[in-house]
Amino acid sequence: MNLVECKDVCKSYGNKQVLDHVTFTIEPGKIIGLLGPNGSGKSTIIKMINQLLTPDSGEILVNDKPLGIESKKVISYLPERSYLNFNVKVIELMDFFEDFYEDFDRKTAESLIEKLKINPKDKLKTMSKGTKEKVQLIMVMSRKADLYILDEPIGGVDPAARDYILTTILSNFNEGASILISTHLIADVEKILDEVIFISEGKVLLQQSADELRNEKQQSIDGVFREVFKC
Repeated sequence: MNLVECKDVCKSYGNKQVLDHVTFTIEPGKIIGLLGPNGSGKSTIIKMINQLLTPDSGEILVNDKPLGIESKKVISYLPERSYLNFNVKVIELMDFFEDFYEDFDRKTAESLIEKLKINPKDKLKTMSKGTKEKVQLIMVMSRKADLYILDEPIGGVDPAARDYILTTILSNFNEGASILISTHLIADVEKILDEVIFISEGKVLLQQSADELRNEKQQSIDGVFREVFKC
């Protein structure tokens, strides 16, 4: 059974069609890159899976069921723009996640926070942008979810922070779960990807195993992406 099935999904804003019969699947246990230029429809797809937008037509299934309360329980979402109140302390943030999400593993979060040498009593507003991003990622990855959706998880942080974030993603996601990563920094993330989905102007161009695509094209995913999208 597929974890996520996106079938013929369309979405328009006024006269502009942003998703055009989008179809793809996500199997359990995969790390998948949702890759495309700005304005290609990546964020719209992500918002739909998270029920922040609704399709005009088509359907999205999670664990073979239409989107609803049950699917919200099994998806852990890191948005591109932070939704956190920066006036709260890290310990208060952990309290919130523990109260709100049944699958939040506080011990995991506390361990990761401690490894970063962050004082749990510090407020988020006192931290650098990179540290804020790390804290938010820790909260998201400390849930025992079926699907982790990460929208630009390494955007706007320095290379050292990127390495930390990728390591955290790899070492903490729930066994048997899947991760959907939307990013434009393909060279940084391609080493962890099992599959890629290329999307352009609201259409899926391909969904393929990362290794198969590299072997077929005899170049990196980043190289294939630049060739396809003429970057």
